[in-house]
Amino acid sequence: MHWDIGGYKPFDIEVVAAFDIDKRKIGLDVNDAIFSKPNCTAVFCADIPQSDVKVQMGKILDGFSDHMKNYPEDNTFLLADEKEPTAEEIIKVLKDSGTDVLMNYLPVGSEDATRFYAECALDAGVAFVNNIPVFIASDPVWAKRFEDKNLPIIGDDVKAQLGATITHRILTDLFKKRGVTLDRTYQLNTGGNTDFLNMKNSDRLVSKKESKTEAVQSVAAKRLSDENIHVGPSDYVAWQKDNKVCFIRMEGRMFGDVPMNIEMRLSVEDSPNSGGVAIDSIRCAKLALDRKQGGVLTAPAAYLCKHPPKQFTDDEAYTMTNAFIQGE
Repeated sequence: MHWDIGGYKPFDIEVVAAFDIDKRKIGLDVNDAIFSKPNCTAVFCADIPQSDVKVQMGKILDGFSDHMKNYPEDNTFLLADEKEPTAEEIIKVLKDSGTDVLMNYLPVGSEDATRFYAECALDAGVAFVNNIPVFIASDPVWAKRFEDKNLPIIGDDVKAQLGATITHRILTDLFKKRGVTLDRTYQLNTGGNTDFLNMKNSDRLVSKKESKTEAVQSVAAKRLSDENIHVGPSDYVAWQKDNKVCFIRMEGRMFGDVPMNIEMRLSVEDSPNSGGVAIDSIRCAKLALDRKQGGVLTAPAAYLCKHPPKQFTDDEAYTMTNAFIQGE
């Protein structure tokens, strides 16, 4: 979303280490692994040279949901029969590879696994970007730990480039700015990638629903009651692959309490929609490292994430992030 962040361009980003738990990816060059099953996104650049970075076995913990064993191999994870690394081994890889920023893209609901990698980031002395709805940056205890180590953290839960959450937030803010009372709303999402398959286990969705719902509530003129707002993943549709389809309905009252409603359908490719934000997160975290600025990066977190420690409107967060980049 920004071409230049502190002198860093998108092409300056280099993958120096990678961890996975799928046997089809372990041991592959990372630039081959990205095309391996169950990845199913649109390929917009097929000719990628070898990186000489091999995908290594990661820590499983709660990163795999048992219900995913019941689906076709091409659509789900196949756990590698490899020895899982210790925290010390992960930390050594991060240090030896010269990692600056550790990105967390574990499946939704990976509470223990996310905390494991956040701990590794702290011990390895690297910045941490938490792209999933496990509350690390927005947990004051964790935020303080990164601040004490003077390490940047951005989180939680990546807000896609032009996805359901940012669109729903902008419309909610528009209702407020135009003086229209918002009475009720829903946001329904379907998709066919492993993210949506993983989320068929409703036990893993508590923080996800909180993250997405709070993202909308935080910009409303008045908080809606729980019965008048529904935001969250709705179902897994295998043939959609990485295409995510979102349905938003908003009902309100304008001048004279005359009712009105909006219905919207959004169709996006899920992974690149996230990737366009991730490349900004990485560079903001690196810029903070260069400036020796630790703790939660308030402006980038609000701009780039659904569940930051402090919410702002997206216009405010955009302005604040530009000021952060300029060093103001």
